[in-house]
Amino acid sequence: MRLGLNMGYFGAAAPSAFVPLVQRAEALGFDSVWTAEAYGSDSITPLVWVAAHTSTIKLGTGIMQMPARSPANTAMTAATIDLLSGGRMLLGLGLSGPQVVEGWHGEAYGKPLGKTREYVEIVREILKREKPLEHHGEHYDIPYTGPGATGLGKPLKLITHPLRADIPIYLASIGPKNVALTAEIADGWLPLFFSPTRWKDAFGDAFTNTDFSSFDVAPSVPVVLGDDVDACRSFVKPQLALYVGGMGARGKNFYNDLVCRYGFEAAAKEIQDLYLDGKKGEAIAAVPDELVDEVALCGPKERIADLLGMWQESPVTTMIVGSGQPEVLEALAELTA
Repeated sequence: MRLGLNMGYFGAAAPSAFVPLVQRAEALGFDSVWTAEAYGSDSITPLVWVAAHTSTIKLGTGIMQMPARSPANTAMTAATIDLLSGGRMLLGLGLSGPQVVEGWHGEAYGKPLGKTREYVEIVREILKREKPLEHHGEHYDIPYTGPGATGLGKPLKLITHPLRADIPIYLASIGPKNVALTAEIADGWLPLFFSPTRWKDAFGDAFTNTDFSSFDVAPSVPVVLGDDVDACRSFVKPQLALYVGGMGARGKNFYNDLVCRYGFEAAAKEIQDLYLDGKKGEAIAAVPDELVDEVALCGPKERIADLLGMWQESPVTTMIVGSGQPEVLEALAELTA
């Protein structure tokens, strides 16, 4: 099981600590570092900054939001970072949720399965650079021929010659159909709140024909090191409460649905009801310890060592560590050596 480092949104760690933390991970043998975006910092600028201060660690976007960029723009960005870094780019993509897609990017959420399939097809075609790009699908029309078109558009080929035509593409997906699509068309999967013991209940059918030796299962895993297990869990519970309770509306929250598929239906409903009623503190308190232990590693080094076994026995091939504690990086590098 490889190790990655989840840096999240820029600013989550102190800017002065950002590069040193990644450099320490690289020195410890971490395989990759990942940056995120929502509606604040973008995922690209910090990644390029890190690339300039490292030499071997792979550079992943976890994730680039598809509605924020055309497929062509994404392909150009990925090819450029790959060239600048000497072939270290890992292209993590995701659609995001309706609130961000429509409320921030001003696009219709639409049909996520079809949109994702076309988006990945276009990016791959651009990077292969075998012929000028032409794609006429339900979601993307290139060259554009719809209302307002001048008729001057023509198929174009990427000017830059990519260092790698097969830059690995990862998808962040959580619903069963989206996860099945990920297993079909992507090189890796970026799940959030992955459970190494209950994943089959939520996603098993999606991976019936998957060869895990060539498909990277790379969940982001919160890790909090400390003597007091409950105190460590308290750092994870606000994030779980936010996602399970507040990331979406009632009946349209993918994370709430996931926790239900893990068998925590009653807790998921209580967390969401409290959170949407403005009782965030009570929602955090309603997050079960058992749920935290399903998706995170909390407590003393010895306890984390014991819990690591179930992760190593699962299909996880890269554990993307979510932690700003340098001692966590040291501990996990030692425990997985």
